Amino acid sequence: MALLAIDGHVHLHDFDDPAPVIRRAVQSSVIRMVSVGMDRESNRRSLELAERFPYRVLPAVGYHPWSIRAEEVEATLEDMAKQLPRCVALGEVGLDYRVKVKKELQKEVFSRALELAREQDRPVIVHSRFSHQRCLSMVLEEGVRRAVFHWYSGPEDVLDRILDAGYYVSATPALALRTKHRSAMERAPLDRILVETDAPVRYQGRRAEPVHVWTTLKALAEIKNRSLEEITRRTTENALAFFGLGPLEETPPCDCP
Repeated sequence: MALLAIDGHVHLHDFDDPAPVIRRAVQSSVIRMVSVGMDRESNRRSLELAERFPYRVLPAVGYHPWSIRAEEVEATLEDMAKQLPRCVALGEVGLDYRVKVKKELQKEVFSRALELAREQDRPVIVHSRFSHQRCLSMVLEEGVRRAVFHWYSGPEDVLDRILDAGYYVSATPALALRTKHRSAMERAPLDRILVETDAPVRYQGRRAEPVHVWTTLKALAEIKNRSLEEITRRTTENALAFFGLGPLEETPPCDCP
């Protein structure tokens, strides 16, 4: 059987024309992509893409800390509450202590988003740049059942607490570039790792696409000293469990234009 992979975190709304991006991914056996939102407009686009490319694009609605505007908070969260039943996850949400958005406002939005996820029993995709400890504390306090700490590059003691809580961390193509990210993936057990691209972020000047999840998988195989086949199979199984998805074998042939 061919290796089948899932990109657990991609911002498809950021591509001018996502159709060829999705097609290239599916042709390379990256057959499902979690389209992650950041605000009202990107959430809307993710849901539209999921309708346009069923089985391939799996929507997640979120409110990224970079995108928070005080005058938009109520409308954005209200929309998310209505949209979440159609989604596989809530995200991207969290905290970022390197942006100018006031920390108290970030924490208010994150807390309310976590409450939504708990109420609707959806997994959470957590952005935790320079705020790893606080994000974990808030996720635990809210009683969220499933969470993944996106592109984890934080302290080892916080990583250990994330893993002890049964949560996941995700690996990106930055494994080849970032020492802290690489160290975290070396420490995390394979059954607690998801793989992603965070496309269209750039790595070494190259704009990522979901097809580049194979870059992540190959780097992870090297770090773990396992075969690409085993790494792909196990991280795909992790994603299926985390997002509550059916077997990939049930996915119909590509209908991408």
